[in-house]
Amino acid sequence: MNEERVKTVTGKTDQGEQIKYELRKYLRYWFWFVIGIMIALVAAFLYLRYTPNIYNSSSKIQILNKSKGIEMPSSAFIFNRSTINLENEIEVIKSLRISEQVVRNLDLTMAFYEEGNVRTTEIAGFPFVLTKTIPNDSIKSHESFKIQIKDTGFEVFRGTSDKAIVFPNYSSYNVSHDLPFELEAGNLNNIKQNKGKTYIFRLIPVTSAAKSLKSKIGVSFVGKGSELLQLNYSGENKSRSEQILNELMSVFNLDGIIDRQEVSKRTIAFIDDRFELLAGELDSIEGNKQDYKQNNNFFDVKSDAALGISQRTASENEVFAIEGQILLSNMLVESLNIKNNEYDLLPANIGITSVNTNELIGAYNTLVFERDNYLTSGGENNPMVQTINEKLNELAKNINSSLNAYKSQLQASKNQLVKRNDKFVSQVSAIPAKEKIMRSIERQQAIKETLYLFLLQKREEAAINLAITEPSLKVVEYAISGGAPISPNKKNIYLMALVGGLLIPFGIIYASILLDTKIKGRNDVKLRAGQIPILAEIPKTDDMNVVFTDPTERSAQAEAFRILSSNVSYILTTGKDAKGKIIYVTSTIKGEGKTYVGLNLSLALSSLNKKVLLIGADLRNPQIHHYTQPESDKNLPGLSNYLHDETFSWKDALIKGFSMHPNHDILIAGAIPPNPAHLLTNGRFERLLNEAKEEYDYIIVDTAPTILVTDTLLISEFADATLYLVRAEVTEKTLLDFSKDLYDSGRMKNMAYIINGVGASKSYGYSYNYGYGYGYGIKE
Repeated sequence: MNEERVKTVTGKTDQGEQIKYELRKYLRYWFWFVIGIMIALVAAFLYLRYTPNIYNSSSKIQILNKSKGIEMPSSAFIFNRSTINLENEIEVIKSLRISEQVVRNLDLTMAFYEEGNVRTTEIAGFPFVLTKTIPNDSIKSHESFKIQIKDTGFEVFRGTSDKAIVFPNYSSYNVSHDLPFELEAGNLNNIKQNKGKTYIFRLIPVTSAAKSLKSKIGVSFVGKGSELLQLNYSGENKSRSEQILNELMSVFNLDGIIDRQEVSKRTIAFIDDRFELLAGELDSIEGNKQDYKQNNNFFDVKSDAALGISQRTASENEVFAIEGQILLSNMLVESLNIKNNEYDLLPANIGITSVNTNELIGAYNTLVFERDNYLTSGGENNPMVQTINEKLNELAKNINSSLNAYKSQLQASKNQLVKRNDKFVSQVSAIPAKEKIMRSIERQQAIKETLYLFLLQKREEAAINLAITEPSLKVVEYAISGGAPISPNKKNIYLMALVGGLLIPFGIIYASILLDTKIKGRNDVKLRAGQIPILAEIPKTDDMNVVFTDPTERSAQAEAFRILSSNVSYILTTGKDAKGKIIYVTSTIKGEGKTYVGLNLSLALSSLNKKVLLIGADLRNPQIHHYTQPESDKNLPGLSNYLHDETFSWKDALIKGFSMHPNHDILIAGAIPPNPAHLLTNGRFERLLNEAKEEYDYIIVDTAPTILVTDTLLISEFADATLYLVRAEVTEKTLLDFSKDLYDSGRMKNMAYIINGVGASKSYGYSYNYGYGYGYGIKE
């Protein structure tokens, strides 16, 4: 629309002019923009003044790999890829369980605030001693207490109550009360320095505090492709935020350590259970051996059977090893059957030489750890937990099958060894049967002793692993806080205030301009009636009733009408006759200033030593008599009397309204007739104009508004030129269509626009007063 406006006026699109044109519309209201910016900046200042500062604290950690160091490097290790699922670790860090433990460790169920004149600020603690007297689990709802330091002691207000509980001498221990805490002065110097201040103490349930903490914890990757995690926490108190982050890292680290220690604890418990059984069996074997020797007078094997005995001994050692494996397998099967469907960790690396069985046990324990992690974040009904349960059941079956197969293999080997051992027995048949029994007893004793020592070694290894369990994470950077608050952001707030201070006035002005249907100046007229010439633009003055009384006046108004009088000559036809020219001054509606303009135009022409006659032809609402000096009586004889009475001479009704304009005559409208249209068309008005043309250079006719009555249209043919008045901030843009139709249809002869009151609104960038007033500010 704006581009169309500029193009219509200038005949071409000039981007620079369009921009200047748009700017002028709004620069007219620069004062409102300044006020808007000032109000917005003050509002921003007050917002920043009353809003607590929030600081961000952050730390960096690396999650450590939980795999054993003696394992063979995998492809993930070779290609430097972590086998840790960091997304799962992030969920564990942000879990409610971890947050609740942090709340309990730091006692975050208590919050401390200092009440100021403007805002209440969170602080790390009070300048006096406050001791909570109830456990965290007893806090069932939020409670708030206001503590005031008075000259004689503490005054405590519970919740919204206005009844104070007074503790004299700054101690609550000697006063009976039901408050969940005790107060004591501590350092008296702190009490003196803070007298008159008010503090607020709040108790928060553990669950609520944990949920609040969980919502404020942020965990993100340090960078793209990085395995480091950054923990963030925002709060009013820097030291408290840093303490929370450090404790969070400690709790998470300890949680992972405890998980890994569970394997060692389960191994130790398994071995301890077997120690009791083995000790009883060893005692029984040793007792039997002692009894057998005493009862059978047993002695050493003879030297001649040394070779056979040594061969048999070697074979028996192999049988011993196999029987040890069978016993360990039976123990593991027994443990697996006891823990069926409980998904507990199985004892690992207890001496079974079956590689397949050990791998299955390792895979089973890994799945148990993964299941525990998913239970933490998703619960028992988590689809991943159900899937892992199925895998664990399948692995348990595989372990059982592997152990059975392994025992079958061992039994087969044992049978072969026993057969071979029978050969050795036959070779040493000379050895007494008592020796055979004795060897059997010693063999059982050796098996139990070896197994006992082996389990004892494994227990010590598990105890060492329990004592030196590696941490879950490596702290890359402990919690530190930024120097500047992250909220509120002063730069952004002031920038938003500045933008808002500009946009709000702009929006209001834009809406007012968009909804404003009044013309503002030349461009609005050209847009709707571009083919009709515009003779002049009359500037807005403080008093639109000022009359051009002094011919030598050099005001902006006087110059405007001199320019108008000069421009009028360009639209008047020139001919050989020297008769006066008839100029109509009309408008669409009342109030557009046609009488004012017509009168001042006639005075401007008179100031050029031209003989001018001003006729008041608006018989329905005459106004010219108001402007004469002194003001004339509107009932004096005038035009209506001449039109009605054929014997009346119009010259007898002429008056001199302005003493300094001797060449200026006025014929007022006279008494208001009942039939103005009939009078104007009876032929006498034409005769008056013809007679006046012989004596005057210009006849200015103030006619009636065209849209209200037809008077002007009835006499329009007598005009040499028609000056059509429109007024800025008064004339509706749609009314221009009516005057354009008059021009297009030819009902108005030689029509041209005069824009009155320009400068009354500068929303379109018009400001003509400076032009008219330049150099004419002082009368000579």
